[in-house]
Amino acid sequence: MARKPPKTQAPSKEARPVGRPTDYREEYAEQARKLCLLGATDKELADFFHVEEKTINNWKAAHPGFLQSIVRGKDLADAEVAASLYKRATGMTVKETRMSGGGDDEGPAAVETIKEIPPDTQAASLWLRNRQAAKWRDKTEQDVKTTAEVVHVYLPTNGR
Repeated sequence: MARKPPKTQAPSKEARPVGRPTDYREEYAEQARKLCLLGATDKELADFFHVEEKTINNWKAAHPGFLQSIVRGKDLADAEVAASLYKRATGMTVKETRMSGGGDDEGPAAVETIKEIPPDTQAASLWLRNRQAAKWRDKTEQDVKTTAEVVHVYLPTNGR
């Protein structure tokens, strides 16, 4: 009687990847960081990489470097906007260089001026509403309690 060859084990399900292979590439992390510095949202990242927004979320979960790149880019962009808003809310001084036309024998000359920009109340209001919402929010909360009153109406049945 011929002996059967030993059975080889089939690869376990854990060893085989499930679903289609990822389109993710390592260079996407740096591209995503730069896009986030420009203010890109996750939806805009998905459009750029020609994937669904859910795929961006999957990549963030599966690739820590990709997630960190996005966080770094968004945090830096947000910090720059916050700094600009703060300057606008508190007022600032800026230097301006303008070209001034000279006389007939002189060419244009650069003239530097210093300009005072006063505080912007709308920017200050926005800053305070977001940073100290409990004190500065526009919405007032009212505690309104409603009660329902049940009224029973008895109608004559006319002998029916």
